[in-house]
Amino acid sequence: MAGWAAFAHDGHHFDVGEFWEAFARLDAWWLGAALFFAYATYVVRAYRWAILLRPLRPHARIWPLITANMIGFTAVIALGRAGEFVRPYLIASREDVPLASQIAAWVVERLYDVLVAMAAFGFALFWLQSSGFEGRPGLSAGLTWALHVGGFAIGLLSAGCLGVLLAMNYRGEQIQSWLLRTLRFLSAHHLSRVEKSIGSFLESVQRTKSQSATARLIGYSILEWLIIAACYACVLRAFGGVVPISLANVLILMGFVSFGSVVQLPGVGGGTQVVAMLVLTEIFSLPVELATSLALTIWVMLFLSVAPAGALLAVHEGLSWARLREAEAHSGGGA
Repeated sequence: MAGWAAFAHDGHHFDVGEFWEAFARLDAWWLGAALFFAYATYVVRAYRWAILLRPLRPHARIWPLITANMIGFTAVIALGRAGEFVRPYLIASREDVPLASQIAAWVVERLYDVLVAMAAFGFALFWLQSSGFEGRPGLSAGLTWALHVGGFAIGLLSAGCLGVLLAMNYRGEQIQSWLLRTLRFLSAHHLSRVEKSIGSFLESVQRTKSQSATARLIGYSILEWLIIAACYACVLRAFGGVVPISLANVLILMGFVSFGSVVQLPGVGGGTQVVAMLVLTEIFSLPVELATSLALTIWVMLFLSVAPAGALLAVHEGLSWARLREAEAHSGGGA
């Protein structure tokens, strides 16, 4: 509800008819193109995961990694953020590798995604500040806060991600020793299991620290976000180009939405729909009805669209929601 309050204006009446009319005018061809790019991201994710898996499985098949990613993201929709652990669990089970190694792969994947997303947000900040947008009157508290402290937040998040990657790659033994000292209160049996899991986790991260693996991970991460940007552009085009289609505008929208999904904006909150509405109304000056329909469409394309295919793949492979919940619990997501 806080997000809606950010778009309320004195005397403004939300026109439901205009809201639905925006959907009626959608261009189906461009919407189909957006759906294509949304699904293409799972292919790129699979190839990136294959790099993380290569030290244990040099010739991992791509199709099982694609289906595991699609089922895993569907589990996130059904189970919430804890469903993120379904992906590493499925891949570890299929490839017969330690679960801790695939949780490590998931952590590395998330860190690279945050780094690229913060780069997009950094571009958005630079573009807006260089154009004098920061001094525009009447901006909401959330957008004003993002413009003022965004650079600091980017630096902090990026430094944190790089610090974690470097620490896991080059200070693995020290981290393991510190964690085991901290967990000495556990019984010998449980401490032994924890030690094995931590060792497997850190060993898996360190296997990907070669320059060639790092370069490929960066390359696939950039490619993934370029495809996501193409999805944003196609959605904007499907609405008739209500926002001028340019690389700068797409990166501004994508950058702010990505930042808002990581950091809660004061008076607004986070989430794809709410932050997209904020950007569309305040930066691109769209009516709130049109901004709402566009924000919902972006959310459906980038988040919900995988659910039908993911559910069908889960059924085809004999996975029920009960089994996915069990997978999530076994992988640590239910703790």
